[in-house]
Order: sequence, then structure tokens, then C-alpha cells
Amino acid sequence: MVWLSAGTQQQVLNVNTAQVHSTNEGWLARLRLGFRAGPGRTVLAQRERHGPLAVQRPFYPEGEVCHVYLLHPPGGVVGGDHLQIDCDLAAHSFVLVTAPGATKFYRSAGALACQQQHLRVADGASLEWLPQESIFFPGARVRMCTRAELLGDAHLTLWEILCLGRPANGEAFTEGAVDSRLEIWREGQPLLLERFRMDAQTRKRVSMLAGQPVFATAVFSHASEAHLQMVRDMIGPDDQAVSGATLTEGHLLVRYLGDSTEQAKKLFAKIWSALREPLLGRPAVVPRIWNT
Repeated sequence: MVWLSAGTQQQVLNVNTAQVHSTNEGWLARLRLGFRAGPGRTVLAQRERHGPLAVQRPFYPEGEVCHVYLLHPPGGVVGGDHLQIDCDLAAHSFVLVTAPGATKFYRSAGALACQQQHLRVADGASLEWLPQESIFFPGARVRMCTRAELLGDAHLTLWEILCLGRPANGEAFTEGAVDSRLEIWREGQPLLLERFRMDAQTRKRVSMLAGQPVFATAVFSHASEAHLQMVRDMIGPDDQAVSGATLTEGHLLVRYLGDSTEQAKKLFAKIWSALREPLLGRPAVVPRIWNT
């Protein structure tokens, strides 16, 4: 594993021509979302979909902020599937994206499952990208990348929670391969470059992840030393997990390493709730789907 920190009309296009699943090629799914500021609220101005990726109808539990639920393939992701998500926020748009459930990557007979997420946030816009966890079943072969590009003073809150195997069922990730990248750029300059790789060779390293199956990262833009101290005060000792926070070029990074996705989500949600008003000027409005 390598850590390198450095009243607008909605246009909707639904393309469902890839509704036949091929056991040789898998799903070829793409979702493109475009948001822009409208009168009094942010609107989903563009939505193009190809294959099983989709979003629910946007809703507005807090006025101008557009809340969107991202729907992954209901049957999970298998070898040969290719998923691509593009999310573009125009200037002064405010969006929160989450999901109703985990993304599950199942055992593969040999082919890779690929997922690419490309997030673009314009000057003055704010994106909160808060998905549920990604679960890699034993034998899964996965390549995934999330890349966020920020312009000007764009704000980003993002987290990524990854789970190797199914620890709650006693299923360790003893076979398979995962190659995961997380990149955050501002004005073409890298702020965070992370890459995690596990395969037959790296799995032999005893020190890898200290034997823990769940590892997660949360990022908060425009943070200060005061916010860092606030978060450190919120992180309590736990014999089963390791958590920590650092500040890099105005971006607060929170890490979790343990054996529970629920514990990671609760920690990140608590920190998000505490930081949202100081960073964005809005009190936390918890997505209802998190309580189901």
C-alpha cells in the first residue's frame, strides 16, 4: 500500500441499450450527472445513463442543497463488469451524494471488475460524496479509481470505506486481487494520491493492514488546525481499531483501520456532522437512508 499526500429545466437522457448481460463481457455501465445552480436550489440539469447505474429523483431536505442517492447494480458487481460514474458540479452548486447500500464485488472466474468515478467541482461549488462501503468478496478481482478535480475554492467532503472479505461472516480475503486509487487534485496540482494494492504477492506481507480487513479515508476541504484538534478530540481509543487525523494543505484527512464497516461509518458520520457547519455554514442534515 502506498500513501502519497501531496427554476432551471432539467435535461434527462436515459439510455438503456445495455440491458443484456453478457457472461463474457459483463455490464458496460455509465452514469453522467451534471448539476448547476438554479433559482433557490441546485438542480440536476443533466443525467445520462447506460446500463444498470442510476440515481433516484433528487430531493431537498435542506433547501438549496441537492441530495441524490446513487444506485449500483442490485445484483452486485462481477468480473468483466465496467462501471463509470462522472459527476460535474457547475459554479455555486451544492450537492450531497450517498447510496442506500454497499457496493459488492463478487468472486471472479478471472476477469477484472472495474469501477471509475470522476468528480469535477467548479469554483464556489460544494460536493459531499458520502457512499456506503465497498465490499470485496473472497476471490474478487477489482480495479477501481476515484478522481476528484477541484477548481478555485471548490469544497469537497469525501469518504471511501473498503472492506476485504466478509469479516462478519468469518470470510477472509485469502484469494483475489484489489487495486484501488484515490486522487484529489486542485487546479491541476495533486493534493492526495493514494493507491492500495493487494494480490498474491502483497498478501504475504504480515504487516499489511495489521491484519485488519477494513480501511477507510475521509477528506474535508478548507480545514484548519482548530478543525484538526476538534476531530482528534472526537476520536477515542479502541482496542480493535486505529483512527487518526492529519492536516495537509488545508485538507483534513481522517483514517480508520479496523474490523467493522459500521464502526468506520459511524466515526465518519460523527465527524461530518461536527464539521459541516464550521466548514460549509450549514448544520448537518443526515440523509434518511442512513437510518434505515
